[in-house]
Amino acid sequence: MKRLLMLAAVLEAATGLALFVAPALVARLLLGANLSAAGVAVGRVAGCALVALAIACWPGHDSARLLIPAGRGMLTYNALVACYLTFLGVSGQFAGVLLWPAVAIHGLITLLLVRAWLRAEQTPDIRA
Repeated sequence: MKRLLMLAAVLEAATGLALFVAPALVARLLLGANLSAAGVAVGRVAGCALVALAIACWPGHDSARLLIPAGRGMLTYNALVACYLTFLGVSGQFAGVLLWPAVAIHGLITLLLVRAWLRAEQTPDIRA
């Protein structure tokens, strides 16, 4: 779970930084659409939120007790984004060159987090 959270955090931090620096480019590549001035501002706020999520989910040295809430947060985020991006692609509203790769990455991370969570549920807690 720790390595998976680190991977997810790195990917989300990179996306967040890209959104903060160049939200119009990210929108064009992901959705195949241009942003209004308000969309650029909202994209930058979303970029900040992704960086914050990545920092919150980064495991520390004494992270055993923090892995479960961080995993839940990252699982929820990835599942919702995978579903929403799939909806956008299937409905034909938006589709850029990175839409389906993003759906695949978020879907894969969701499945890996679910698998890690199920394994953690089956493993007895030896810290108690």
